[in-house]
Amino acid sequence: MKAYQIKIELINSEPLIWRRVVIPADVTFRRLHDTIQFSMGWRDYHLYEFEFPQEKLRITNDEESYEEFKFYSSKYKSKKPTKKEDSHGIIVGIIETNVRQPQTIKIDKYLEKYKTFEYIYDFGDYWRHKIELEKTIEDYEFGYPTILAGEGACPPEDVGGLGGYKEFLEAWNDPKHPEHESMRQWGESQHYREFDIDFRSDLLKTCLKIKKVK
Repeated sequence: MKAYQIKIELINSEPLIWRRVVIPADVTFRRLHDTIQFSMGWRDYHLYEFEFPQEKLRITNDEESYEEFKFYSSKYKSKKPTKKEDSHGIIVGIIETNVRQPQTIKIDKYLEKYKTFEYIYDFGDYWRHKIELEKTIEDYEFGYPTILAGEGACPPEDVGGLGGYKEFLEAWNDPKHPEHESMRQWGESQHYREFDIDFRSDLLKTCLKIKKVK
């Protein structure tokens, strides 16, 4: 089975939080999203998107954006909106970028063509991930993703982005910090834990429910 070895990096994290994963080639962006979530340690609470500005393409589970794009691109398929209809250029801005659903489009064409692209998770905290193709594997024997390596604990959900995570770690690691105990309690309630490659690999295998290819 053909597969890709990819590296997932949480952009601007210090020290760098990253995972090296092998994923079957014949999968959708929804499956790639699932793989990123499980391997990093996110809990899939928020909206996400993959960005391909070179092709004016946005792949997202944001149903509102998808329906909005579908409505206006259909309405103005053969004509442009008038200045009266779109005095601020909002409609033009909506229809100039193609919006696709992640379960309807496969990763192979885009990963092989661009080698790297961004995955955004949680439009509030705005976690930017770099997805990089490291190599192609022609004889991968499993029908599910596996983690080869990685470093760094995944930030808790809703911690407030990179700035909030830095403040969280300061309180988490310093017993003398005035918010140490409360932050410890909150972090544990958010299932904050160090990166465990065996635990994460097992989640990829069992939670994604993909069986070994015979």
